[in-house]
Amino acid sequence: MRKHILTAAIALMAASTYAQQSLNTAENAVRYTTDNLTGTARFRAMSGAFGAVGGDLSAIHVNPAGSAIFNYNSGTASLSSYNISNDAKYFGTSQRKNDNSLDLNQLGAVFVFNNSNENAFMRKFALAFDYENTNSFHNTTYSRGINPNNSIDQYFLNYANGINEGPISLNTLNNAYYEDLNYNDQQAFLGYNAYLFNPNNNNVGPAYVSNVPSTGNYYHENYINTTGYNGKVALNFSAQLKNRLYVGGNLNIHFTDYIETQRFYEDVNNPLSTGMQSIRFDNERYTYGGGFSLNLGAIYKITESLRAGVAYESPTWMRLQNEITQRISSYCPQCEANNSADTFVFDPNTTFVFDDYTVKNPSKWTGSLAYIFGKNGLISVDYSIKDYSNTKYTSSGYGMVNSQLSSTLDVASTVRVGAEYRIKKFSLRGGYRYEQSPYKNGTTIGDLNGASGGLGYSFGASRLDLAYSWYQRKYATPLFSTGLTDAPGIKSTNNNVTLSYTIDL
Repeated sequence: MRKHILTAAIALMAASTYAQQSLNTAENAVRYTTDNLTGTARFRAMSGAFGAVGGDLSAIHVNPAGSAIFNYNSGTASLSSYNISNDAKYFGTSQRKNDNSLDLNQLGAVFVFNNSNENAFMRKFALAFDYENTNSFHNTTYSRGINPNNSIDQYFLNYANGINEGPISLNTLNNAYYEDLNYNDQQAFLGYNAYLFNPNNNNVGPAYVSNVPSTGNYYHENYINTTGYNGKVALNFSAQLKNRLYVGGNLNIHFTDYIETQRFYEDVNNPLSTGMQSIRFDNERYTYGGGFSLNLGAIYKITESLRAGVAYESPTWMRLQNEITQRISSYCPQCEANNSADTFVFDPNTTFVFDDYTVKNPSKWTGSLAYIFGKNGLISVDYSIKDYSNTKYTSSGYGMVNSQLSSTLDVASTVRVGAEYRIKKFSLRGGYRYEQSPYKNGTTIGDLNGASGGLGYSFGASRLDLAYSWYQRKYATPLFSTGLTDAPGIKSTNNNVTLSYTIDL
């Protein structure tokens, strides 16, 4: 049975507050700033270009004024199938991994209240709520290859010799209890108990030196499986003012549940070398929490056919918490002279629950245009802009991480184009979207290109919609936060199918 250790008591020390920076990196914060294109099948088929269209429950997440476009009470539920194919390349070796999942990704309803007085300032108002899985974390990546330069020993050595602080004492490594240490010192403790490094007996140089042969050509395997989601519930109010203006607002409740399991393996890949021969390092991270944000928006009918929309989404404040479990094992026939053992396993069998912290995600502006061809169809364009460099941890002790976020992230824009054409009871739809990378280097997370299509059939009081969406993006995320920071290049291809059923109440 695992021991669950609440670290609130030891986190009273300033060192513990600082150490959690190593756990909560810039990349972890960015995970909660980027949303995927989800929602109803009609919304997805048109690549989410609904800022000036409205009349769809997912549209209120783009522009909350869109619920006032509805003429009747309506409810929609959507089911999506996600397929992700990841092609990883690590020092010339390619590997592919696929992942599939099924999810009830959207559920909502809108209630419309019409004013019988045609001369009234407020012609109607609407109340709506909509749940959406804004980002599914179900994914699996696998990379392998021969690294000619770097071993995982540098990860543990960096913590042992001190990251922006002095080295951990040998007395602590020999006599401390793992559960009494902060996160930084725990990493050093894991490496020491697996014999990855030893004290430096020379008077010069770092406090600790590696047990891993410096022969190069280290064979690496890295398997990462993630599950969970980012979810959002929008509580919406909107109104039609006179004949041409629609306004609205949302109170958004966010929640997240993220589980990451990483299995890393290294082999020295040199049969003539002595010392450490192989290492396996396992990590499990569970992050959960919630937050809130606000949306404001307006849609104006320039003519009966031409509409313009503008919307603002406030920063999102997410209060999060981490649970971490780690385990290490190694094979080193020469590491323990007084012991016949050659395999060393250090499993603390401990899950740490760290102090909670707050991440502030940046705000977003969206401008939209739509042209409605009577009852025959429409074409629409959305343009959004978001300054990712405003992402930051608002909890104390994150100054260095926030500086990294500010210096590496950038302003990014998104363009979405969608079209719909109706033939009697059938609707044909298509769309395209492009999202810029949130990183200045354009490689940690690359640009996104996506296309979509779908069709719908109206039964009169209800409608069935089907959508297919495709998008592709490249990633280059470091294997570890320090030491072994080489990054496999991953090309991620997503193929999603969504089925929605809408009924007018």
